[in-house]
Amino acid sequence: MTVTALTVAYDGAPFAGFARQSEQRTVQGTLEDALRTVLRREVETVGAGRTDAGVHALGQVVSFESAPGDPDAAALARSLNALCAPHVAVREVRAAREGFSARFDAEAREYRYRIAAGAVPPVLLAPYAWHVARDLDAPAVRRAAAALVGEHDFRSFCVADSAEGKNTVRTLTAVELYPAEDLGEPHLVLRVVGTAFLHSMVRVIAGSLVEIGRGARDEGWLGEALAARDRAAAGPTAPAHGLTLWDVAYPGECWV
Repeated sequence: MTVTALTVAYDGAPFAGFARQSEQRTVQGTLEDALRTVLRREVETVGAGRTDAGVHALGQVVSFESAPGDPDAAALARSLNALCAPHVAVREVRAAREGFSARFDAEAREYRYRIAAGAVPPVLLAPYAWHVARDLDAPAVRRAAAALVGEHDFRSFCVADSAEGKNTVRTLTAVELYPAEDLGEPHLVLRVVGTAFLHSMVRVIAGSLVEIGRGARDEGWLGEALAARDRAAAGPTAPAHGLTLWDVAYPGECWV
């Protein structure tokens, strides 16, 4: 039996995270309720990333087993978007091979964190960017971020309880900071790409790099925090609303 894969965007503000929870509004729960209505059967979905409460997505991927008689891709997208708007949108529907998992077949995930640095706070971007009320030393941030690229133990950069008894080694292929402008408001974008991530890992990286950018820590401190393998050694966890799951990449042979 083939699998259907949805590329999903959502505004994370109204949700208690992606993963379904009893008595909480979640993205996964919203999608599964809509799928149940459209397909007239129970559907269990798998997401590529379990984003926290308040975290957004443009490229989350959600998979579920197809069944004979399911609507075609265009009809399914229309029906789901009618039920899930305005906070969730299905951007694409694709057919995947039998056994495909949005989570376990992903070969790379890309997150972007927006930082509005400076005295003037953002207005239109306020729901999607962390306002840091001073300019940041972007070159220092870029130099420090280089220490994170490659395979490392990121135990210092995740929720401490979530790391207990788990392998915390992860591989990052890019940690980049660049200027951008959306809706007429300038900001910085921290782009982080890796094979997989720990709980709140990108947000702790963002919070730590801002500490360096504002001069509270020197550039070498980030490598020391990484080596410590202790959450207390790294910086604060940046607010959830600045983070977006931007894209998830899969091998070409996943699609049919």
